[in-house]
Amino acid sequence: MAKLSAELEKYFWAEERSSDVKLGDILELTGERIFGFLLVILSLPSALPVPAPGYSIPFGVLILLLAVQMIAGAKIPWLPEKMKKGSMKLETVQKFIKAGNPWLKRIEAITRPRMTYICTSVPGRVIIGVAICLMAISMMIPIPGTNTLPAMGIFITAFGLQEDDGFISLAGLVICLIASILSTSIIMAVIWGGSSLLDMIKDSLGR
Repeated sequence: MAKLSAELEKYFWAEERSSDVKLGDILELTGERIFGFLLVILSLPSALPVPAPGYSIPFGVLILLLAVQMIAGAKIPWLPEKMKKGSMKLETVQKFIKAGNPWLKRIEAITRPRMTYICTSVPGRVIIGVAICLMAISMMIPIPGTNTLPAMGIFITAFGLQEDDGFISLAGLVICLIASILSTSIIMAVIWGGSSLLDMIKDSLGR
């Protein structure tokens, strides 16, 4: 099986493409590893340490949809035709892949089939699906600090999933756990801060 980084380089640079890239077109690359592949691709823009404004929410919705289907035991994901026809500019996709491929290659260098039951068993896929659901919801929250780390957790977990490398997926789940704790702390701080500010305003008006 060809490495994902090589397939992406071939697909988006070596072969001629239109100026817009549709999600349905990318599905041609997936084969049997469709869930892991799609989750890797959709989490990549938000997982990179570069600005990706506007992508966390729509990609988070797609990731959530895929994760729910994983939990339900689906072998092939269902995506609405409207989502399949959704497109991005080719140069935008190339920018993200150019930034992300060095990371892909580093992970590929240490990836091999091991602890495969984590990626292939029903309990393992359910646990992965639940973790990715939670991270996708976090990605959709418009608060700084709740997007990048959850997306990184999804990216690493999904990369292990598509390569049947349970060790890598397990590492991704640990990142998901850390991201969950941090995101919850950030959300609680924002809520508490907002409540305190509201109380101060009420006190000022009361006087």
